[in-house]
Amino acid sequence: MNAVIPQPERQDTAAPGRGPHPSGPWRVHTADDRLTAVAGTVQALLEPHLGTGTDSAAAPATLALTLDETLRPHGGTVGVAPCGAARPVDESYRLTVTGSGITCLAATPTGVFRAAATALQLIATSPGPIPCQELRDAPRYAWRGLLIDPARHHLTPGEVRRVIDLAALYKLNVLHLHLTDNEGWRLEIPGVPGLTAPGPDGTPRDFYTADGYRALQRYAAERFVTVVPEIDLPGHCVTLREALPGLPDAPAPEGLKGRFPYVPPLDLADPDTRKAVAAVLADVCGMTEGPFVHIGGDEAVGTTPDGFAHAIRELRSLVRESGKRPVAWQESSRAGVGPDDIAQFWVDVEMMDLPDTPEELAGRPELLTAGHTPELIAALKRFFAPSDDDLARILEGGGRVLLSPQSHLYLDRAYTPEVVPPGQAPAAARLGFPSYRPRGVRHTAAWDPASHAIPEDRVAGVEATVFGESVEEFDDVTFLLLPRLPSVAAAAWTGRAPRWEDHRLRVARHGRLWEQRGFSYLASTEIPWDGRDARE
Repeated sequence: MNAVIPQPERQDTAAPGRGPHPSGPWRVHTADDRLTAVAGTVQALLEPHLGTGTDSAAAPATLALTLDETLRPHGGTVGVAPCGAARPVDESYRLTVTGSGITCLAATPTGVFRAAATALQLIATSPGPIPCQELRDAPRYAWRGLLIDPARHHLTPGEVRRVIDLAALYKLNVLHLHLTDNEGWRLEIPGVPGLTAPGPDGTPRDFYTADGYRALQRYAAERFVTVVPEIDLPGHCVTLREALPGLPDAPAPEGLKGRFPYVPPLDLADPDTRKAVAAVLADVCGMTEGPFVHIGGDEAVGTTPDGFAHAIRELRSLVRESGKRPVAWQESSRAGVGPDDIAQFWVDVEMMDLPDTPEELAGRPELLTAGHTPELIAALKRFFAPSDDDLARILEGGGRVLLSPQSHLYLDRAYTPEVVPPGQAPAAARLGFPSYRPRGVRHTAAWDPASHAIPEDRVAGVEATVFGESVEEFDDVTFLLLPRLPSVAAAAWTGRAPRWEDHRLRVARHGRLWEQRGFSYLASTEIPWDGRDARE
């Protein structure tokens, strides 16, 4: 069995013989000028996996990249193409392993690159000579994303590039950058320089310059990943208010003004506020090479329904005026939804998994530690009650749903102690959003996109998230992602949950891949790590 994740749709291992040894040497080759840049990217991705065991005297094995535009796509891809194409790009491919190397064949450069990602996994995870075989595969969903959160913990451009590489290796094709929140504003806005100016004490702020942001997008595009920036409004706006003091609060519900323990959302009905936000979004859209800009729209605590709906409609309009397509969290559905809208589904009250009684709360130490009381839990349920109808609103309005259910795809969830090896217990105890029930790797892998009963033609795609409330360094990000991200990638690519007993064996051989790339990960006791112990 190979250890490729996502598991290829078709696999023929009937061909006899052994293929090349994974340690190489390897030569990436193409005779097609249209694939020259792709070959260079594949060579760069391959380098960390060649190791010191490469025999320079041996004849190199060839990783050949070939375009054949006469190939007919197989599989039925559905959803929204993140590159902005009117229909999903053909990402199907055929990969063949022979005694002399690996051939990646597809009708498009995108498909060739997906085949090469499979080849890289074969090379990095094979313990001995790679068996001769033929693989054929194609994705189910066109949008397969990962959100990272530099707003709360800044990630350097080099660290973001490493995340892009990780995403590409698992055939994810969207990097959603949560660039703004109460804790930080991480993108230079030339028209509003105060957003990234030094703090009151003169301390420089960490952010991506306009040129740096463009460079990240180019790097991602070379790996067939589209960057989607998020400017989270009208709530989550502390940093914007600090840079532009004096913007009025959004109207609060009657009798509740000043009673919310949050900074009030922005009032987009105010001309000065709208002008400031328009300047921000015009610059963001102008710097963004992809077709989508995420406007946020979640958790606008302390505004009226009418004020919130007006804000969302204005934000959508401003993005469209700049030639981009808006994406927003599911709460945006309360402002109305049309066929061109994409709403990111993340929560309902049941998914929040909150206790109903004081006795149940007593059995949830993570909630008690986070300061939850019966009164706070009741307030949270009231606030999030409208979320129970958001999915129906999106579908009734003709919109598309981007699936990111908090229950399984929020990977900033703590690991349950039962699956944590002793040597990693301190890190595991420190990481994760404090009010989420800790879960194991199998819990994430059990998620099935079909469980939400959404017609397939209304699913935009699938996106995992890793928010940064508990993150202190880059290793924390990958520790939260790995080994859970591969199962999300599998579900996004195949359209179904991976079979656990098979998936855990595949994951077991990916620890080597992550170590070669210098990624930290949880050596969960659920996984038989290549026969090795679980980092006692």
